[in-house]
Amino acid sequence: MTMKTKIPVGVENFAEMRREGFYYIDKTGIIRELLENQGKVNLFTRPRRFGKTLNMSMLKHFFETECDSGLFDGLEISREEEICDKYMGKYPVISISLKGASGTEFDSAKRMLRRIIGKEAMRFHFLMKSDTLTELECRQYKAIVKMDEEGNFIMTDEVLKDSLLTLSQLLHKHYGITAIILIDEYDVPLDQAYQSGYYDNMVDLLKGLYGQALKTNDSLAFAVLTGCLRISKESIFTGLNNFNVYTVKDVQYNEYFGFTDTEVKRMLEYYGWEERYEIVKEWYDGYRFGNLEIYCPWDVISYCHALKMNLSVNPQNYWVNTSGNDIIRNFIDKADAATRDEIEQLIDGGYIKKEIHQELTYRDFDSDIDNLWSLLFTTGYLTQYGEDESGRTKLVIPNREVHWIFVQQIRKWFKEETKKDITKLQNFCRAFQKNDVTAIEEGFTSYLRKTISIRDSYARNDMKENFYHGILLGLLGSMTDWKIRSNAETGDGYSDISVEIVDDEIGIVIELKYAENAKFDAACDEAMKQIKDRNYEEVLVDDGMKLIYRYGIACYKKRCKVISE
Repeated sequence: MTMKTKIPVGVENFAEMRREGFYYIDKTGIIRELLENQGKVNLFTRPRRFGKTLNMSMLKHFFETECDSGLFDGLEISREEEICDKYMGKYPVISISLKGASGTEFDSAKRMLRRIIGKEAMRFHFLMKSDTLTELECRQYKAIVKMDEEGNFIMTDEVLKDSLLTLSQLLHKHYGITAIILIDEYDVPLDQAYQSGYYDNMVDLLKGLYGQALKTNDSLAFAVLTGCLRISKESIFTGLNNFNVYTVKDVQYNEYFGFTDTEVKRMLEYYGWEERYEIVKEWYDGYRFGNLEIYCPWDVISYCHALKMNLSVNPQNYWVNTSGNDIIRNFIDKADAATRDEIEQLIDGGYIKKEIHQELTYRDFDSDIDNLWSLLFTTGYLTQYGEDESGRTKLVIPNREVHWIFVQQIRKWFKEETKKDITKLQNFCRAFQKNDVTAIEEGFTSYLRKTISIRDSYARNDMKENFYHGILLGLLGSMTDWKIRSNAETGDGYSDISVEIVDDEIGIVIELKYAENAKFDAACDEAMKQIKDRNYEEVLVDDGMKLIYRYGIACYKKRCKVISE
């Protein structure tokens, strides 16, 4: 059997990707387009995990003065002989990623910034003794890379703000060629600063750092920045000439961030997994950048790696596990009744229309619930599905993975909300112990009205049942002295929920059904028949429960019906 190329899970270094023989989807065409269309400063905003960092590494290795030309052999850009002869390996490149430039305090964030920029500056250690630099310029370089005894970079705030400008000037003088500056995840420091309460201080610092390096810098050839959000109202880019911003709503460059349908098909065919195409599409496709349909590359690569280990593995939620999802939780917490109806429309497979603001500050997100729609869009939790005649964007949940995120966050919110009224919750649970069908039905309906039902195109009926199952299980779970099992093996199958109230020797069996087209009676009868036919109470009897209650519960949208024996 021929050994297939390695799958690059977590590989973001272009040189490692090429030298170590990982599968690489060629994105080098972005170099040609960038050189043909570039402004002095170019900002690409895309959701996380869409290949921004790998592209920045690729740009670095193409333009770098120490470039290994073999890295690009056979790739699209290698066929552009004029471009390669003129630009490849011809520039000094300053390349930093601000992914780690965060902290719970401003001082710790500055310490990380010093470390990131200081380590990059140390790549140019030859400047320390450069014959082309004056003694003063050598001291300027030393001020950037100076460390204490513990190895911490100790540049002053002023040196830090000037650091990228100074480095570009020194490299320009040393090589006689203007420098390229690459800044990956430029907005991460602002995100953490906002959450931790030192936002204004960080805005001031970045305004100085970016402003000095990117505005009226005669030693700058051009710059490329990436991030999730376009932050312009903060004035950190005020006064920049030829400042080009490329967002997911634009038509340029979209094939270079994420995987196209053709690229995914080709990758699956290469590894012999063509039959997985439809499920990969269902789970990880659905993003629309401009007019182009895009897959999340992190998900596709992660799933392909999992398939290589185990051909029977099902798709997982990879994107959600790369960082927290506080953004959705924050959104749900702030949502009023009308907004929750809109969330339900989205979960139900529909779309909503919103005016998208792409030039927001972090402060704006808390000022108006409509701004949070824009944040969900720019960070990849929602995607566009065209515009109406007034220019409002049609928003949809892109795929099954992100749909799962919404559902899980809603469940967490609902669980915490129900705990706020513990008396009401306990009375509801006790109704099962007392076999009070009316109280159960009224109580469960009341709770369903507070949350969002799941009845979308992504889910089969049994999956819809899982949603109601999860809600009821969470409610009953508040009874800490009850022994509760979910999907436990019993009799001739697996009951949805079984409960043992040991002190009272009471056993409870619950089977839930989704009442298609509101046919509650038929669904309840089906649930009760399943309990009997599969002898679900057997384990309860074996455990000594003397009184057994059987409940068939049918749910549809925000209503339910309960029958009991």
